[in-house]
Amino acid sequence: MAGSTRGRGLGVSALVAEVLGLVLAVGAVVWLRASYGVSALGGDSMGPTYARGTGIVWERVDGSEVRRGDVVVFTPPVSYGIDAPLVKRVVGVGGDRVRCCTAVGSRERVTVNGKPVEEPYVYGGDADGAHRAYDVTFPQGRLFLLGDYRANSQDSRFHLDEQSGTVSAGAVPGRVTDGRTVPALGVMAALLGGVLVPAGGGLGMGFLVVRRRKAAPVMPWPAPPMGG
Repeated sequence: MAGSTRGRGLGVSALVAEVLGLVLAVGAVVWLRASYGVSALGGDSMGPTYARGTGIVWERVDGSEVRRGDVVVFTPPVSYGIDAPLVKRVVGVGGDRVRCCTAVGSRERVTVNGKPVEEPYVYGGDADGAHRAYDVTFPQGRLFLLGDYRANSQDSRFHLDEQSGTVSAGAVPGRVTDGRTVPALGVMAALLGGVLVPAGGGLGMGFLVVRRRKAAPVMPWPAPPMGG
């Protein structure tokens, strides 16, 4: 009786581990791919915020959801001459007027809709960098993007003759996030699923062994010879 109960327990445990493992592993991988992306910066244009080679995690969002100050991944226009996604900061969104530069005290500042923008993230506090004056106003659905290292970034300033240097919001698949907790939980769920699947397989093998032993015929003791 004990062997029968043990066998059923192994069978149930194997089934639960296999199903739960597959659900966790497949579900977590599908969710991570649908919700996040990972990239490594190939240049210095976002320093000092993100150095060359830094691995970044970005959440998939619609381009219309991004706001001023967000760091985004985008597909550059053909005029950039770069056939790979880039990472820049959103300085202006549809309907904004972006101008460079206005002297505020001893510093040059970018203004958006006439108001100087605080940019503590720019390299060396240099909001201009390239010494290229611009004053652009653009419609909804467009984004004006700049690198944090203004003296070393190919961005909207160098493409003013094409849509005022702006990029379509539809060219943005994601927004960079420094929060790693949620994607880390997804990775942990996938890893746990990867552990449960082979564990379920091991339990299943144990179940088969117990079942075979139970099914094996029991040889009867030989009858003693009859006396004459």
